[in-house]
Amino acid sequence: MSENTKALPGESREMTPREVVRELDRYIIGQDEAKRAVAIALRNRYRRSQLPKKMRDEIYPKNILMIGPTGVGKTEIARRLAKLVQAPFIKVEATKFTEVGYVGRDVESIIRDLTENAVRMVKDEHAARVKTRAKVLAEDRLVTLLIHPPKKTSGNNPLDFILGRNNEPQPTEEEKTEISRKRKEVREQLRTGALEDHELEIEVEESAPQLEVGGASINIGDMMGGMMPKRTKLRHVKVKEAREILIAEESAKLIDEDAVKEEAVRRCEQSGIVFLDEIDKIAGRSSGSGPDVSREGVQRDILPIVEGSTVNTKYGPVRTDFMLFIGAGAFHVAKVTDLIPELQGRFPVHVNLKSLTQEDFVSILTKTDNAITRQYAALLEVDKVHLTFDEGALNEIARIAMLSNEMGEDIGARRLHAVFEELLEDVSFNAGGDNMPDVYLTITTEYVQEHLKAAKEMDMRRYIL
Repeated sequence: MSENTKALPGESREMTPREVVRELDRYIIGQDEAKRAVAIALRNRYRRSQLPKKMRDEIYPKNILMIGPTGVGKTEIARRLAKLVQAPFIKVEATKFTEVGYVGRDVESIIRDLTENAVRMVKDEHAARVKTRAKVLAEDRLVTLLIHPPKKTSGNNPLDFILGRNNEPQPTEEEKTEISRKRKEVREQLRTGALEDHELEIEVEESAPQLEVGGASINIGDMMGGMMPKRTKLRHVKVKEAREILIAEESAKLIDEDAVKEEAVRRCEQSGIVFLDEIDKIAGRSSGSGPDVSREGVQRDILPIVEGSTVNTKYGPVRTDFMLFIGAGAFHVAKVTDLIPELQGRFPVHVNLKSLTQEDFVSILTKTDNAITRQYAALLEVDKVHLTFDEGALNEIARIAMLSNEMGEDIGARRLHAVFEELLEDVSFNAGGDNMPDVYLTITTEYVQEHLKAAKEMDMRRYIL
C-alpha cells in the first residue's frame, strides 16, 4: 500500500456495516434506522482512509442528528460505536455551554477534552506493548527494595542533584557476591508468590501542583522545564501493590511521550467522535432583548467546531474538519427547523428513534449482553442470593415499565432500573453477612405484582370508572 493510501490510525478494524449493526444488536434493542446510519458513517471513514491523500482531504464526514425520546439508545449507540473501532469519544450536553462573553464553559473545551481522551487511549495502548519489559524492570526494582529499603532523608539538596553527587559508599567484592545471592533468593520468592503480603516502603513521586488556567490544568513543574528534581514520598504498601506501582512507573519511562502525543492528535482529528446531547435545548430563536444568554448564541459558538476549525490544545493544534459529530435530542417542544440553518446543514443525516414497546422491554431483559437481569443476579450472588426470573415475571416487569412510561414521564429503558430497585429492595436490604446461607430465589409473576407499587395502582385503576 502506498504512502498516499495508508490506513489512518484508529481505522484498522475493517468492519462492514452489517457487522457493525450485528455488534450493536448485542447491546441495543431496535432502532434499526439509527444503527444503519452510524454503521454507514463508520464504513465511510474506512473507505475514505483507503483513498489517495488529495481525494481524502476533500471528503468530509456526514454528521448525524438522532431524534427521539430519552432512554431509547441514542447515547449507547454512539458510545458502543466508538468502542468498536477504539476511536476517541466524548459525550457533552449542549446546555453546559454558553455564548462568548458569559460565564460558562468554552465550546473549544469539547475538543480539548476529546484530545485528552485520545492521549489516554493511545498511552494505554503503548503501555500494553511495553508491559512485558516493564514487568522485568519492576521486578528488579522490587528485589532491590526488599534487600535495601529506601532511607528516610531530611531532604534532597538540589545542588547535589544538578552536579550528580552521590555520597553512598561503594560495596566490596564480598558484599557484591552476598547481594547477588540474596537477590536470587528474593527473586525466586517473588515468582512463587511467597512475598505477596509482605509489607515494604516504596518511594513514589509526589504529584506536582496544578494551575487552573482557562479551564485547563497546567503542571507547574513543566513550566520550569523539568529543571527541578522530582519530589518524592515514602509509602507503606504490600508487595502486590508495590509491583503495580513500579510497573506503571517503568511503563511511563519506556513510552515515547512525543510519539503518543503525535498519534493521539492524529487519531483525534481523523477518528474522533463527538456526541452532542440535548441539542434540542439550545434550539429556538431569542425572544426579545436582555442580559440572558441566547440559545441562538450558543448554536453560533458551536457552529465553527462542527463546520471545521483548529483548536489549540496543550498537545498542539487540533483540526475538527474530519471528526464525526452526532447530535441528539428529544425535540418534544422545539423542532429541528428551530436550529439555525447553518447548524442544520451540518447535520445532513436525520434518524428517528422510536419509543420502546413491551416486546422491546422483554428483549432488553433477555437478549442483550449487559441485560439488567444478569447484572442484578451477579450483584446478589456476591451475598449468596441466587436469582432466577421466570418468563411470566419478565413479561410483567416489561408491561409495568411500559405503562409507567405511558402514565408518567417517558424515560425509556431507564424505567427498568427504577422498577428493579423497587422489586428487589427487600432482597438487597436483607442479603449479606458472614452467617448468610445460600438462598435460591425465583422471581415469579406473583412476586412482581406483590412487590411493585405500580402494579397495585394499575390493578386499582381497572375498578375506577
